[in-house]
Amino acid sequence: MLLPYQKRWVEDRSRFKIWLAARQIGKSFAATLETVDDSVQRKTLWIHLASGQRQTLELAEKVKLHLDAYQIAAKALEDTFFDGEQRVTQFEYRLPNGSRHLFLPANPATARGYSGNLNLDEFAFHKDPAGIWRAVFPIITRNPSYKVRITSTPNGQLNQFAELWHKAEGWSRHKTSIYDAVADGLAVDPEELRIALNDPLAWQQEYLLEFLDESSAFIPYDLILAAESPDTLSDEWIAENAYLGMDIARRRDLTVIWIDEVVGDVAWCRKIVELHNTPFHAQLEALLALIPRVRRACIDSTGMGEMLAEEARRRFGWKVEPVQFNLQTKADLAQNLRLGFEDRKERIPRGDQTLRQSLHSIKRILTSAGNVRYDAERNEAGHADHFWAKALAKHARGRVRGPIEYHTVQRSRFAGREERLQGTF
Repeated sequence: MLLPYQKRWVEDRSRFKIWLAARQIGKSFAATLETVDDSVQRKTLWIHLASGQRQTLELAEKVKLHLDAYQIAAKALEDTFFDGEQRVTQFEYRLPNGSRHLFLPANPATARGYSGNLNLDEFAFHKDPAGIWRAVFPIITRNPSYKVRITSTPNGQLNQFAELWHKAEGWSRHKTSIYDAVADGLAVDPEELRIALNDPLAWQQEYLLEFLDESSAFIPYDLILAAESPDTLSDEWIAENAYLGMDIARRRDLTVIWIDEVVGDVAWCRKIVELHNTPFHAQLEALLALIPRVRRACIDSTGMGEMLAEEARRRFGWKVEPVQFNLQTKADLAQNLRLGFEDRKERIPRGDQTLRQSLHSIKRILTSAGNVRYDAERNEAGHADHFWAKALAKHARGRVRGPIEYHTVQRSRFAGREERLQGTF
């Protein structure tokens, strides 16, 4: 019996279809079932490519399982040949109606010369996915009834699967994380799996479907994970040691207010306020309620934030610094925040996936004009809103403003005595 996410895949008749799926949720079972259903209903050829010889045979076993369920006595054929680099075993099932299922280990040479449907299993883990894609896609060219099916878990950003998932047009997309699968009835305990795995990055990729790309992320996951602590969020903090940062949005993105409390030389996140599609008057009320409880606040005053930041400045004076975002200020904020993570001086809430993605999403980008900018793609986690709120909070604690007490010593030129003058400025 298929689970709902498997059923949605099987029943989707789109010509081009791609599935981003967690490990061991039955994606290959569903993908091969669709190909068998199709080959039973019409005479056709399905070409299956997996990442290696063992994976190819496992894929063939799943097809055989479905054929047995249909009680179809398919003829099994096996052939071994040399593809110019290595010896390759080609496996095939032939159905009584003339349909065929051909199984090949993936490399750019093996599938050339065929015309048929294409099923690429765990495509992100093929040895040369870009070369394979160029070689095999043309096999569906001449017949509009030929289909392409691609399934995989992520394997970083720099491969053909990631490129197709993020940028290709005209594809039907399916996404099933471990939590999606459990919500649809998969009988596993995600928390038990996460704890037993004991590898946060593997959990992010294999089960939560994140395209990890440490080569371009400005703050890599190892720094983010090292900063996580269960002893962070609290409604109580010492105002003299607390600092606020606010990144402002109105419609598409989140407005985020971030409060850090400095204990010793470490900044502990005490509160994160997320406001989505919230009117300005409500955002202002939320901000004004918190400013009296902090020593200093830095507020994004770019565009829509200008009015809010200026009103807060009018009411609280020196405690509030409006920060206008531009290339230079964003560079200063981003670099300063990364230094805090590198020095292990930041503590953030543990296990917050949205927060992790936001902090990890910023990239250092060199523009065609030779300028460096720090930015992120907009996604379900927002537009790096938590990153900039956190960076503003760190900026707030970096420059203490306001009345500063001073002491000077002045020597009298007459009596030779010293007078201590005190005051503020």
